[in-house]
Amino acid sequence: MLTHVVMYKLEDHSSGSIERALEKIRALEGKVPSLRSLEVGCNIVPSARAYDLALIARFDDLAGLQAYQSHPEHQPVLDYMRAVSEGVTAVDFESA
Repeated sequence: MLTHVVMYKLEDHSSGSIERALEKIRALEGKVPSLRSLEVGCNIVPSARAYDLALIARFDDLAGLQAYQSHPEHQPVLDYMRAVSEGVTAVDFESA
């Protein structure tokens, strides 16, 4: 199992902007065959070091993640998130 974790700091930290981003990410569920599960949520403990939202996506393997990253349903979401984010960080790890 491969876990893909991404955290976004949005340029606009308003609840409306965060909700739009969450909706776009959640819309990927069921559209990318290699995406086994998707969790996404917004931060509830504001601080200077906090990001606005995070996603956790799981895949069978690295090939599944790569298929997701290039999937046509993912591309517009990726473009949107790049446009509205001032900071993004990610980590990918394998687990049993």
